[in-house]
Amino acid sequence: MLITNDIKYVGVNDHQVDLFEGQYHVPHGMSYNSYVILDEKIAVMDTVDIHFTHEWLDQIAEVLDGKQPDYLIIQHMEPDHSANILNFMKVYPQTTIVGNAKTFMMMDQFFSLDPNYQRLVVKNGEELCLGKHTLSFVFAPMVHWPEVMMTYDQKEKVLFSADGFGKFGANDVNEDWDDEARRYYIGIVGKYGAQVQAVLKKAAGLDIQTICPLHGPVLKDNLSHYINLYQTWSSYSVETDGIMIAYSSIYGHTKKAVDLLASKLTEKGCPKVVVHDLAREDMALCVSDAFRYGKLVLASVTYNADVFPFMKDFIHHLTERNFQNRTVALMENGSWAPMACKVMKAMLENCKNITWAENHITVKSALNSESSEAIEKLSDELCRDYIAKSNDKANKHDMTALFKIGYGLYVVTSNDGKQDNGLIVNTVTQLTDNPNRVAVNINKQNYSHHVIKQTGKLNVNCLSVDAPFSIFERFGFQSGRTVNKFEGFEPLHSDNGLAFLPRYINAFMSLEVEDYVDLQTHGMFICKVTEARVISDLDTMTYTYYQNHVKPKPQTEGKKGYVCKICGYIYEGDVLPEDFICPLCKHGVVDFEPIQ
Repeated sequence: MLITNDIKYVGVNDHQVDLFEGQYHVPHGMSYNSYVILDEKIAVMDTVDIHFTHEWLDQIAEVLDGKQPDYLIIQHMEPDHSANILNFMKVYPQTTIVGNAKTFMMMDQFFSLDPNYQRLVVKNGEELCLGKHTLSFVFAPMVHWPEVMMTYDQKEKVLFSADGFGKFGANDVNEDWDDEARRYYIGIVGKYGAQVQAVLKKAAGLDIQTICPLHGPVLKDNLSHYINLYQTWSSYSVETDGIMIAYSSIYGHTKKAVDLLASKLTEKGCPKVVVHDLAREDMALCVSDAFRYGKLVLASVTYNADVFPFMKDFIHHLTERNFQNRTVALMENGSWAPMACKVMKAMLENCKNITWAENHITVKSALNSESSEAIEKLSDELCRDYIAKSNDKANKHDMTALFKIGYGLYVVTSNDGKQDNGLIVNTVTQLTDNPNRVAVNINKQNYSHHVIKQTGKLNVNCLSVDAPFSIFERFGFQSGRTVNKFEGFEPLHSDNGLAFLPRYINAFMSLEVEDYVDLQTHGMFICKVTEARVISDLDTMTYTYYQNHVKPKPQTEGKKGYVCKICGYIYEGDVLPEDFICPLCKHGVVDFEPIQ
């Protein structure tokens, strides 16, 4: 596996393992990655699983070609990566082991190392020079152990990402990265979304051209795809529009109800319906799909005045991993005292931002006309927004969409003839209702102002309260002149040909510019409404709600410097340069304030 001329791969593939970490099915094995950086001083990055000691040491010896390593850098102490520290030191006793304080605490618990071995304890942000290569250490506590750190090679612009961006499967097997990486992330790292978000914020300031994880392939091409997925997973956002149904059935009657619901959902325009039998399918896959799709239906028989054991186990996996920001519907079956809906809802009561479907389904023993009608109503409710997004089925003249306008936050979309574009605005106003006219104010410095001035058309997407911070990063912190804001985020299109967001909106309106008012720094576009759709009943995102509930609170404790009021980026230093530009949101010093 070629990385660079100076960085060599010395990892191994494991096709003997059947359960990774004793619980995750890995039909295509696992890889345990290790790397050697060749320079004036030589660094070995991590070890491998204990079952591959000699294969790994043979590869290191071949790469070293008689040279001696100077450093063994340990990023993660989990035994699949650290098990051969002692064996390595027996062969190369003059090597200095590099880690942080927590690394060495765990190392002493795992091994009886010779106290004379040389150790180098590094701190967050500290650097280690190998010659041409300078390594920076980026601490990543609880991603997913407390001692984890990543390493950035400034010369080659390589991020050694520890377990981050890893996946199930050996590297000599050709398979889709997304599915196995998702199953790996949700299963192993899923609980620690906030910690992953913190690391991603640190990584945003690095020029990364290659990612070298401890599991899975080295990533070089289309890095934004992988980073965007990690942003989605770690913020518990919806990755794919669709509905997952998870069920447990004993004699088949619950399964028949689930099959009927699935067919109704498909008929009514749900873009993807995924059905999982919890008793027969890989639990890790079921759990990862629950985090992938925007809506979840839980269907269980009542069992000993509780839910079926497989359903209980499934919900436990969800809550353990901070399941949130989803729409959930319930279905139960019981012959004398149906209890499953009540139990399942109680099990999820501590999950954040769960929107409960108004309709639920109770099957008494077997499907009948009453429970079939309940399935019809639930399918209508769950598909309402999909119908509104459909160019064929939507009511495109639902002027109640204008009721969604308030002092809110909106994504205004346009197209410059080459690609879709969008920006965040907070000044959209209804002017008249006969005819329906709307005013949109846009800063002249924004590329969208230039595009709309030329094309005379735009869409206003009313953001709903479920919109994550990543939406504001995508549409508010970068310019559509230099980046494709819809990269990795496939939009839908209205009749005017412009994009509208597939999720996180409660309505959108297509507008045609009729007049323009020059407001010096801003331009006011006075528009007529050509199309209007209501997507959901969720409240519109207000600026106050964004500040209080969406924008991350910067971790300023113990730090001295300045914090960006827009995105929370922290500049550490006594003086903020006058020309400083925030590396995250691209705002200048006017939007920074001193850390108190």
